[in-house]
Parts: sequence; structure tokens; C-alpha cells
Amino acid sequence: MTTLPARTLRQIVGAPAAPAPLDKAVLVLIDLQREYTDGALRLSGVDAAVERAAELLALARANGVPVIHIVHHTAAGAPVFDPTGPLAEIVPAVAPRDGEPVIVKKLANAFAGTELQTMARDSGRTEMIVAGFMTHNCVSSTARSAVDHGWRVTVVASATATRDLPDGKGGVVPAADIQRGVLTGLSDSLAVVVEDAGAWG
Repeated sequence: MTTLPARTLRQIVGAPAAPAPLDKAVLVLIDLQREYTDGALRLSGVDAAVERAAELLALARANGVPVIHIVHHTAAGAPVFDPTGPLAEIVPAVAPRDGEPVIVKKLANAFAGTELQTMARDSGRTEMIVAGFMTHNCVSSTARSAVDHGWRVTVVASATATRDLPDGKGGVVPAADIQRGVLTGLSDSLAVVVEDAGAWG
């Protein structure tokens, strides 16, 4: 039996492999909130991921890329993402500047029930750069929905993070395995996945 070399669907169909051109892109930063750095949902490698997200944000600002911040809110008094508490706040290193909108979402997919599609389209851009937390949940959900909404998507891997998860069989799947699997899945047909802001030179 001949084993074919592993290739993504994007490679098979000849889809562009370069990340979103900065002059055509909008940056969407998802749930870079203190719940993931200081709260019950602290993520594996989160401090480094915040640093990479800050570098990506600086790159976007320096090149005039529109930035949209997403935050997740639950109900007041909820165990996580309580909007009345400090852990729902955006991490200071990636805090919005004046003129950078903040969209509140209630579901994993940042397009669901929000103005993200309208706001992003109003920027006049055609490509979307996505980063934030958690890789397996809100980042993946939003990236997949972005494709459905007509965007070509670039995901910045090192500016995302996740956490160990129970496997439902009494074991634990390490965060590194989840991270690798989710990003690999996205890169197959849905998104260009780059390591960090260095992808733009």
C-alpha cells in the first residue's frame, strides 16, 4: 500500500498560504480577559500568549489595521465571566485604546447575537486576523463562523491558548495536545495558521 504524503485540503486545492495582508485585514481579539490569567480558567502558557497578542496588537496599530476587541459576559454573580467583577476585564497588556470597539458576546461564536459582522464589514476590509482565548472554544468557533460569513481567516497560534481538559474516560488531555489538534484542524481547510506577528516580517 502506498501512503500519500499528508497535505491539507488548502494545499490540495491551491488556496493561498500567505497570512492576511495588513492593508486588507481587521484584527479580532477574542476574550483576552483576566478570567484566563487570574481566575478559575487560567490557561496553559497564558502569560506568553498574552505577550504574543500584545505584539500582534502593536503590529496592527502601527499599520492602521482596525482592531475589534471581544469580551465574554455571563450573568452577574456567575462563577466565571461575571461582568460586575474584575476578572471580566481585558488584560491590561492588550487593553483597548480610544476608538477601538469592544463587543460583548454571550456565546462562544463572537458573530452570534452581536454586531461583529456589521462592524468588521464597515471597516472596508476583506480578511480577518483572529487571536485570543480559548483556542478550542471561542477562537475555533469564531474562526469557523468567520469563514461562513465570507472572510478569509488567519489565526495567530502563539497568541491563543487553552487548558487541560478531562477526556470523559477518567483521563486528561493535555493543553498542548488540544492546542495542536485544534490549530491543525483549522489549518486543513478553514484558515491560514501562522505562529506569531513575525509572519508579517
